[in-house]
Amino acid sequence: MPASPAPLTARAKVRDFALGLPGAVEEFPWEDDAVIKVNKKIFVFLGAEGNTESPGIGVKLKDEETHGHALAVPGAAPSGYGLGRSGWVSVPLTAGTPVDLLCDWVEESYRTIAPKRLIAQLDAG
Repeated sequence: MPASPAPLTARAKVRDFALGLPGAVEEFPWEDDAVIKVNKKIFVFLGAEGNTESPGIGVKLKDEETHGHALAVPGAAPSGYGLGRSGWVSVPLTAGTPVDLLCDWVEESYRTIAPKRLIAQLDAG
């Protein structure tokens, strides 16, 4: 797999991928911090668009192997505010993680949160 592009480019690619999923919408519940939701539920935290100090994403990974793989990324950790107990992982974008892998994790998070009808639409497309 090719290495990740610059963190902000990686963030933009992950954002575009997430918004391409059925029913996905972007919202800004905390000033500049962006989230992508499906069915009014967050499936990816993107943080602030111009964040160059600590760019990263947060995804919900229920699959034990995938969750462990994400936590193996240097600097990754269970998400704060108690979200880590529910499978949420914060992954820094500075670690060189390939964008394709980040998008795979975003899709898994989406599949965990989205209603079955939208997952069926994704699978059919």
